[in-house]
Amino acid sequence: MPTPRVRFAPSPTGYLHVGGARTALFNWLYARQTGGTFVLRIEDTDKERSTDAHTQVILDGMTWLGLDWDEGPLFQGAYADRHRADAERLLAEGKAYKDYLTAEELERWREHAKANGTAFRYDRRLMGLPAEEVARREAAGAPYAIRFAMPDEEISWIDAVHGRISWQGRDLDDLIILRSDGSAIYNLAVVSDDIAMEITHVIRGDDHVSNTPKQIALYRALGHEPPVFAHVPMILGTDGKKLSKRHGATAVGDYQDQGILPDAMRNFLALLGWSPGNDDEIVTLDEMIRRFSLEAIQSKAAVFDPAKLEWMNGQYLSMMPAAELRAPVVRQLERLGASWGDRDLDPIIDAVKARARTVTMVAEQVAIRLPGAEIPLDVKGEALIAKMGERFAPCLAIARDAVAAVPEAEWTAEALEAAMRDAATREELKLGDVMQPVRVALTGGTVSEPVNELLVVVGREESLRRMG
Repeated sequence: MPTPRVRFAPSPTGYLHVGGARTALFNWLYARQTGGTFVLRIEDTDKERSTDAHTQVILDGMTWLGLDWDEGPLFQGAYADRHRADAERLLAEGKAYKDYLTAEELERWREHAKANGTAFRYDRRLMGLPAEEVARREAAGAPYAIRFAMPDEEISWIDAVHGRISWQGRDLDDLIILRSDGSAIYNLAVVSDDIAMEITHVIRGDDHVSNTPKQIALYRALGHEPPVFAHVPMILGTDGKKLSKRHGATAVGDYQDQGILPDAMRNFLALLGWSPGNDDEIVTLDEMIRRFSLEAIQSKAAVFDPAKLEWMNGQYLSMMPAAELRAPVVRQLERLGASWGDRDLDPIIDAVKARARTVTMVAEQVAIRLPGAEIPLDVKGEALIAKMGERFAPCLAIARDAVAAVPEAEWTAEALEAAMRDAATREELKLGDVMQPVRVALTGGTVSEPVNELLVVVGREESLRRMG
């Protein structure tokens, strides 16, 4: 078995979506697990819809996910001459033929099939042109496409995910492989490129299963054995329907903007259709590489659950050192318009990260703890104020007086906790009646790190200002 060579071949007609990112990840993991080569090929033959901007977004998304490529990016459009040569070779060998039918004539055949209640299929019997007419059009230099003559035989393969899959060649159209303008159709271009690039394994979405028998026939017609195919399951939304924009963000860049960490996104995508062999939910990159195999890819559709992604992201946030979170948090703070001067953000990040599920949430909580921040009340904060009623302001004043007595040099978590405990004891109050008003005054809500630690993070001057 040769050393595996796999490829990810996105079309630059849109952004890098979740399904494409998962396909790229599976190819990358297989290459890294086997010591193989990961090729990035940009399939830019759709000149009208392909853009440099989309190509860059795809590259940026893969870089963000940490999916480095060994060769590329290679651009399919650069190989147009080879695609044409392969089509002409098949024509010369009698494995393909010229199709002089015009678009209007093809449409008449479609209408005829429709009127007779049959599905339209193009094959050599439907050309409908006598030999003399073909000769006349050829002599006149009429434009033609080149069609591949599908062999009348069983075409089967052992799919690494689904097992044996079989089609009958007679049930498939004679497909166009070269348009009349000389440009190759997808099925020929991809086979020509995979042969030239010595691709050994094609790992892609199972929406490509119907293309596979056509491509296998082309491989064999060009004198090559096809690669191993592994068709990975579709990704569905939580409603059981194909993942789309109605399920929320589907482009990888959107999740980055929402504060998802690349490690968490990669972990989440890996478990969409692949099993590490146990019930582990958090799988390190090294473990993914060590455990990955095509046999462990499941054949049933995977479900993209945003709530689970956020939970997983929260797990990664809690484990990451503040120094590693600083850069993504700063990006989010800049988007929020926050200002922190020369303030060390690491202690604040450490204080809030365990209760956040996205980097955006971390940044929002960091921003609240910075000097001069506006402190809007959340629902729970409003509920506490309503519950305490007239007691809220006096309790907050007691707490303020207690912590105000702690000088700047002694402004520590231990000293602040002792001051509030002493005040609660002296005033015969529950400790929560002293501390919760402080939490609401400083953050607008009722959930945070311990109040004494919160006071340290916010700082003496700003804390006293917020407490009135």
